[in-house]
Amino acid sequence: MEGKKIALIKSRIEEAYSMMEECSLCPRKCGVNRLEDEKGFCKLGKELMISSHNIHYGEEPPISGKKGSGTIFFTSCTMSCVFCQNYPISQLRHGNIIHPSQLAEMMVWLFHKGAHNINLVTPAHQTPMILESILKAMESGLDIPIVFNSGGYESIDVLKLWEGIVDIYLPDMKYSDEKHAMKYSLASNYPETNKRAILEMYRQVGRLVMNEDGIAERGLLIRHLILPKNIAGTEKILRFISQEISADTYVSLMSQYFPAHKALKIDELRKKTNKQEYEQALSLMEKFGLENGWVQVKSFLGKKVKWA
Repeated sequence: MEGKKIALIKSRIEEAYSMMEECSLCPRKCGVNRLEDEKGFCKLGKELMISSHNIHYGEEPPISGKKGSGTIFFTSCTMSCVFCQNYPISQLRHGNIIHPSQLAEMMVWLFHKGAHNINLVTPAHQTPMILESILKAMESGLDIPIVFNSGGYESIDVLKLWEGIVDIYLPDMKYSDEKHAMKYSLASNYPETNKRAILEMYRQVGRLVMNEDGIAERGLLIRHLILPKNIAGTEKILRFISQEISADTYVSLMSQYFPAHKALKIDELRKKTNKQEYEQALSLMEKFGLENGWVQVKSFLGKKVKWA
């Protein structure tokens, strides 16, 4: 199986690098020549840049398990969320330039530390270099699932480059309204782009499959952050998941929003999600028959509980 995946990655790397020549690695399709170090929205050129790598225990139970997720945070982002909790990484671009071989060594180190998976956080805009790194890591023995962890604002063409390589997709569904997507993330086409991306992810990997220990091996797990004042449009998103994908889809409903970055100066985002907003989202989960998933209720109970 790993031999087939190695061959597949080799076949995709050249195509991925060619997409940097007139960059189309995200839905913005800036068209700059990143191979010549020109920079578009993400402000990255030809170099691979990461912010951190470590064992992470704070993901959903099937991702973190007991041994943790081998998480790698990639610098920059193709969105610009005013409430981003990781804005030093995503928007201030704190990080270090490294060679793909160094990233491969980090992956292998995380593997030997016992991580359940390699968790790539916001990887799409650095796809070519990451694929090169995964190839080197697999040639050195890496054989745990690859997680594609993203904001859900993805190009279908780029997702197809990852087909057969990614085992688990862990995307956000942030907004159902274009005006809100533009106002708070500078991505007016987010809702439709996001829905198409989620459907493509589901086509590739299907429903979440876990082993006997409850650790994810393959499939789709969607995250949805409840925002104050129903800015996210939770009902439309949960309806889409239930009716357009499957009511069996695993959903992580997150209530731990808090005002970070620029949100502190925006009236409608200055307060945390309240209990009423949280309970309304729970009732919508039930309404649409979404029984598989997790409700992250750090704001209220200080822990994660299984949605049943």
